[in-house]
Amino acid sequence: MLRLAVPTAIAPDSLAGFDPAAPIITLSGLTMGTRWQVRLAHPAGSADRAALHALIQARLDRMERALSHWQPGSLLMRFNRAAPGTWLHVDEDLAGVLHHALAVARASHSAFDPAIGRLTDAWSLGSRRHSAPPDSATLAAASTASGWQRLILEHAWLRQPGGLWLDLSGVAKGYAADAVADLLAAQGLRHALVEVGGECTGRGLRPDGDPWWVDVESPPGANLAPLRMALHQLSTATSGSYLGLHTIDPATGQPGRGHGAATVLHRHGAMADAWASALIVMAPAQAHAVAVRENLATRLVDPSGGEWVSPALAAMME
Repeated sequence: MLRLAVPTAIAPDSLAGFDPAAPIITLSGLTMGTRWQVRLAHPAGSADRAALHALIQARLDRMERALSHWQPGSLLMRFNRAAPGTWLHVDEDLAGVLHHALAVARASHSAFDPAIGRLTDAWSLGSRRHSAPPDSATLAAASTASGWQRLILEHAWLRQPGGLWLDLSGVAKGYAADAVADLLAAQGLRHALVEVGGECTGRGLRPDGDPWWVDVESPPGANLAPLRMALHQLSTATSGSYLGLHTIDPATGQPGRGHGAATVLHRHGAMADAWASALIVMAPAQAHAVAVRENLATRLVDPSGGEWVSPALAAMME
C-alpha cells in the first residue's frame, strides 16, 4: 500500500503567483558530474525556456567554480592548495555551504565532516584515481590531516591551517537545488521542483493544486511499502551504501556501513543532504537518537531491509 508523507500545513506565502492554468515545463542539463532537472509551472508572460535554461545553467556553473573538488581552478581547490596560515576570501556559495556543513558537523559530533578531503582522495572519490584501496598507514595520515575543527571561517574569510582539504560533495547538491529554486523565485516562478543529482527541493504547488510529489527510493531487495513525499517548501536527500562507495565515516576513515539508506526531509536542501550523509555512517541506535533529538523527518533502512521512521516523519504520514 502506498504511504504518503505530507506537511501538516500549507505555508500561506507559498501560494503567491499560483496559476492553475500554467503549463508545466521541464528543463535539464549537467552539473557537478551529474544531471539537474527542473519542472516548473510556467505562466504566460514568463521568461522563455531558452532564457530560463541559460540562467539556471549559469547559476550552477558559478557554484561549480566555487565548490568543485574536480576542477583544479575552483575556489575550493585553491583553498586546498593554499599555504599554511593563508586567509582566502570566499564567495557566498562556499561560505553558505560551509555554514550548513559546519552546523551538521557540530550537531552530529563529526559524523559529517566537510574537511575530510584527504580521506575521500585516498578512496579515489575525488579527481585522482589510485590503483588500490588505501592501507592503514595512508588512512591514518589522511585522518590526522583532516577535521572540520581545524577550520576557521570568519565572515567571508577562510583560514587554511595547513594541509587541510575540503570535500563538499556530501552537501553541495542539496545546496544547489535550493539555490536554483531561489533563482526561479527571483524570476517570479515560485512553483517548481528542482533536482540535482537525486537531491530535490519543492516550492509552491503544481498547477492542479497538488504538491510536488517525490517517491523515496528503497535499497534493492528491501520489501517496503512505497513512500511518497510531498515536497511543499521542503527538500529531501538520500544517502545509501547501495548507491556505491561515496560516504566515508570520518571516525574510522572507512566507508560508512551503518545503514542501507538514509532519507531526510528538511526545509534546507543542504541540511537534508548533510544529515543524510551523517546518519548513514552512524550505528542504528545512535542514528535513531540523533534523528529524534534534532527533530529530523527521517527514514532509515538497515542492510537487512528493516525500516525505522522518525517521529517527525511519522507525524507527516498520519
